[in-house]
Amino acid sequence: MVSPLVKPRIVKKRTKKFTRHQSDRYAKIDGTSWRKPKGIDNRVRRRFKGQFLMPSIGYGSNKNTRHLMPDGFLKFVVHNVADLELLLMQNKRYAAEIAHDVSAKKRKAIVERAQQLNIKVTNWQAKLRSEEDN
Repeated sequence: MVSPLVKPRIVKKRTKKFTRHQSDRYAKIDGTSWRKPKGIDNRVRRRFKGQFLMPSIGYGSNKNTRHLMPDGFLKFVVHNVADLELLLMQNKRYAAEIAHDVSAKKRKAIVERAQQLNIKVTNWQAKLRSEEDN
């Protein structure tokens, strides 16, 4: 099993989703789909006390841990076996993720080559059936 070179502690400044203004009032407005309020008198836009918080640049992640998965690797989307060769020297920093449109036959070849190169594949079992099902 491949382990990352360094595994820094990932600290999120905010884990809750930002709530859309008046999403609690109307069922048609989904609370998780953030939209910036644009009204001239809007309390949320004017940042009144006790209102929903708005996303801002200050909530951004640490540059060292941005896009880092919980296991310490960064994702790299792979479409074919040749793409795996790019990760040859970076196998302790990046983990391969097979693209969703890759066929089962090519997936099998990618997973086998990744084992030879000692590269972690995040979704290695996707679209692969066991021998009993065939």
